[in-house]
Amino acid sequence: MHLNCLQENLRQGLGIVQRAVATRTTLPITQHVLIASDAGRIKLSATNLEIAISTWIGAEVEAEGGITIPARLLTDFINSLEPQTISVKTLEAGTGIEIKGDRTNATMHGADAGEFPPIPTPTEGAVTRIAAKALRDAIRQVVFAAAFEDSRPVLTGVNMHFEGERLTLAAADGFRLAVHHAPLLEPVEEEITVIVPARTMQEVERLSEGEAPIDIVITPQRSQVLFRLRDIEVVSQLIQGTFPNYEQLVPTAHDTRAVVDLAELRRVTRTASIFAIIRLRMEPGENAPGHLTVSSRAEEVGDSEGQLEAQVEGGEGRIAFNARYLTDVLAVLDKEKVALEMTSPSSPGVVRQVDDEAYVHVVMPMFVQW
Repeated sequence: MHLNCLQENLRQGLGIVQRAVATRTTLPITQHVLIASDAGRIKLSATNLEIAISTWIGAEVEAEGGITIPARLLTDFINSLEPQTISVKTLEAGTGIEIKGDRTNATMHGADAGEFPPIPTPTEGAVTRIAAKALRDAIRQVVFAAAFEDSRPVLTGVNMHFEGERLTLAAADGFRLAVHHAPLLEPVEEEITVIVPARTMQEVERLSEGEAPIDIVITPQRSQVLFRLRDIEVVSQLIQGTFPNYEQLVPTAHDTRAVVDLAELRRVTRTASIFAIIRLRMEPGENAPGHLTVSSRAEEVGDSEGQLEAQVEGGEGRIAFNARYLTDVLAVLDKEKVALEMTSPSSPGVVRQVDDEAYVHVVMPMFVQW
């Protein structure tokens, strides 16, 4: 293999695939990045056997071929170079490369491309397409609610439900639930439900810049999913199991509802979150707007209280949340107004965006002394 490319292009390509490089593994080759010529371009690939990321960059290919190089070594070296045109050529032994630049000449040892784990490219199965922004927004508003611990593996993923022209993403960790509906550009022929690892969804969100539509392919065996972006492919194993019936967990009625300014609510909850538990008291006004009081108190530490003007429907309501759960959901909302709904201090609270039916967030309350 012999190719010439811009340092900037190679640097960006390595930055795209490096998140799929294995960190702790018994298979050292998964700590390498695959460099190969492909139809007049360079293909860079990395995999940890659960997720694989490939990207293509422009280059002048003088001789076809491929090789794998330790990802950390190659990335650090390329990042250290100034912008320039560099030459990458495999050594005669075929187990390393020579890199030449304006004032640079280096060699790196690697392994034969044939030793690299094959990266599947699903071409058969359920295929659909979605706008990049729609998928980014859906992932951003859902993925943070997935569980970190793998005691229940299905909760470490994001449930993707395809039906007709709609995609529904849902994530839950046992204490909160996030659900987002997004339109598809191409309808699916059959109803499909799969669970994608949360880390995969985070990578898709990170990489889905721009406005080019994203193709989604799910294998007939429901074992893998492919996200095809512009010059990037992300292939991931799916989590096997049954996701909880989250539709039953979303309250269908409420006794108290408060609509407040999102920016103001973020400000007061950020202050109150210092004390771990946030208490919300919703009070309707008789001949004036109601109020939402946001307070927190920690024994032997201190307390905080702030008040916001709110449009309160129903009777007075009181509920308490884990501060992180509330601040997490407020951070991903993007409308000017947010609605807080509740039935009782011991029932789940609901966070919605005003005039937006696409998103709902359910949070389990905490029991406190008022």
